[in-house]
Amino acid sequence: MPILGADMTAGTLVAWHKRPGDAVKRGDIIAEVETDKGLIDVEVFVSGVIDKILVERGATVPTGTVLAQIREEAGAPAPPGPEAPRRVRISPAARRLAAELAVDPAAVRATGPGDAITREDIEHAAAAAPARARIDLGRMRQTIGAAMARSKREIPHYYLATAIDLHRAMTWLGEENGKRPVTERLLAGILLIKAVALALREVPELNAVWRSGEVVPSEAIHIGVAVSLRHGGLVAPALHDADRRGLFDLMQGFRDLVQRARTGGLRSSELSDPTITVTSLGEQGVETVFGIIYPPQVAIVGFGKIVERPWSVERAIVSRPVVTATLAADHRVTDGHRGGRFLAALDRLLQAPERL
Repeated sequence: MPILGADMTAGTLVAWHKRPGDAVKRGDIIAEVETDKGLIDVEVFVSGVIDKILVERGATVPTGTVLAQIREEAGAPAPPGPEAPRRVRISPAARRLAAELAVDPAAVRATGPGDAITREDIEHAAAAAPARARIDLGRMRQTIGAAMARSKREIPHYYLATAIDLHRAMTWLGEENGKRPVTERLLAGILLIKAVALALREVPELNAVWRSGEVVPSEAIHIGVAVSLRHGGLVAPALHDADRRGLFDLMQGFRDLVQRARTGGLRSSELSDPTITVTSLGEQGVETVFGIIYPPQVAIVGFGKIVERPWSVERAIVSRPVVTATLAADHRVTDGHRGGRFLAALDRLLQAPERL
């Protein structure tokens, strides 16, 4: 059972997508679990053959519990026996609906062409199923509250803020988007995320986690992006290796991540891997946001709304698009000097958007 947050202690096994004898490879989705964060796809991190299922559907078990045994060996998988599952054919839209309604596609009677499962099949299965616990938004808020209370109680926060002139970044973005079809245009937020990722290369102490009383640096830069859910609540899944990816690739990854966060289908690694979080309330009109660090991370970066402000340029006052960037960081790991260097690097990187 994956650990998906600082205060997650247990999860409920909702569905298995593999059975004993099935071959699996690294990255395959093998199960779904229900947590306070919603329905999460559980990945496998080794390749082999499933030997035994240890936790049955419907069971609630503590984090860290072994769900299945996988035999890591080369060769053909064991021949299918009487338990071998039928191949499930299901459209992406029907799969997302199944995740929303907590319906196991393997247990659904298919009526579509070629025995494909349709959205209507999922709806009928959900209506016929006995009532079961749904994601409780109150419980999610309690979980978030517990994590934030722990953060403020245990982590000595320090806070920094700076205003960044985005004239060059927004000018470049407008020119770049003018060359692209609508479906491939970039959002200003992607420039901010990429700049954060590159700035962390210069101040790597902020890209770490605090475990067992000591800081554990991370070589990989996985940016957790805070996503508000449609019916309330918040998750912050990871954009993996954000410093190595091009802007278009990051934009596609960001859109996909937001969609799956809101409709179901986040992977367990996307919730367990973030090494730092970026949060923005600019769409809500907020100009400055000071975040609370999400354990075990040691920093969180905030961005407000991009606003036109008077700005001094070569002793002349001009109007410039400005964003307020903030940093909340763990004083056990860094201090204001290093935090200031990070914000300075962030500013400098955004003055050369063509290099991001």
